[in-house]
Amino acid sequence: MLDYMYSLLIADEVIKEYVGNRIKFYEYPETGDFSGTYIVLDPIDSDRIGDYADNIYLSEDSLIQVDIWSDNRKTRDLVAKRIRNILVDKNGFSETNGPDEWDKATGVFRVARRYGKKVYREDFNNL
Repeated sequence: MLDYMYSLLIADEVIKEYVGNRIKFYEYPETGDFSGTYIVLDPIDSDRIGDYADNIYLSEDSLIQVDIWSDNRKTRDLVAKRIRNILVDKNGFSETNGPDEWDKATGVFRVARRYGKKVYREDFNNL
């Protein structure tokens, strides 16, 4: 699911413009020399199997936290809304809001959201 989510985000022109190649897996940016906008994809839990038939699982549920870090609040909010549009509106993910923070000492704005998706076995190869 991480690779699928990454492919959706990196293909978007707005994300390319504001984030570029600063989409990371598990890797949070250093706040000391921080500039620009970053997206961090971090699984909350390993994929959970479910929906059984004849003792065979039929689906997997994924939950991934997406953090947006930026030195500009408006850019952070624009990127966060764009991610919501890509994942929820266009690709059927669910969303749970997380913290919205500003670190006065570093000037870094951060927002975290969690995105979940159930994928059925017949769709595994389409991701």
